[in-house]
Amino acid sequence: LIVRSPLRLTQFTGSSKVAEHLSKMTCGRIKVEDAGFDWKILGPDVSDVDYIAWQCDQDAYASQGQKCSAQSMLFMHENWEKANLYEKLENTASKRTLDDLSIGPVLTHTTEEILKHMEHLLNIPGSKLLFGGREIKNHCIPKVYGAIEATAVFVPLEELVKGKNFNTCVKEVFAPFQVVTKFNDHQIDLVLEVCERMSHHLTAAIVSNDANFKAKILANTVNGTTYTGIRARTTGAPQNHWFGPAGDPRGAGIGTPEAIKVVWSCHREIIEDTIIPDKWEQPRPT
Repeated sequence: LIVRSPLRLTQFTGSSKVAEHLSKMTCGRIKVEDAGFDWKILGPDVSDVDYIAWQCDQDAYASQGQKCSAQSMLFMHENWEKANLYEKLENTASKRTLDDLSIGPVLTHTTEEILKHMEHLLNIPGSKLLFGGREIKNHCIPKVYGAIEATAVFVPLEELVKGKNFNTCVKEVFAPFQVVTKFNDHQIDLVLEVCERMSHHLTAAIVSNDANFKAKILANTVNGTTYTGIRARTTGAPQNHWFGPAGDPRGAGIGTPEAIKVVWSCHREIIEDTIIPDKWEQPRPT
């Protein structure tokens, strides 16, 4: 439909893989609000652990993780491990069931593809399965789709930043799947390096009320929509704020009048010049 119609512009929301495909098909006549790989950083100030576990679960696994704002990488300050956040994340995720469709079919990946990606992650030294990693029990979802439990794989930060490991860890998977890592006070610059090296910069969350910590992260990241504060999330209902990526000239926003103007209009200039002076004489050619 897009290729055969005389469309001047297409706006697309979804995965970066599809966005790149459409960019080629339309010869660049597209605005994209894309990427299903977004990060969340939990700062050093631990509080409201039950709430944070719930919000992390919603960001990573709601809609089966099939959303451009999915939390796909969780950077956790070591203080949160001491507060048993791992266990709370697992407990919250375990409540998801096919009966109420809080977990369900994945449209863009098969179960085999997701589990193979998990195996690649688990081959990284020091990595481990935190929870999930299994096919949903007693389902009748066709094999062309995915059917996997909410899954989290831990990868040490020192290993995550290495060559091939990095590419594996930041692979976009539109599914209920996330990578979790841990950092300490001396590794914040390493966390920022990972955020900068990611190819897409849509949404992000800095879960902290520490003003200095938030300022450090905000000053050194470029995501188009960044939530901050102890209630920060990667997924919101953007009726009241801009929602879109940064760092890409194709970037589209949604949710505000400004977003509509940026996407659906362009600069147009009209120059009016109507009066020729009396007694004008033709000058010499130049």
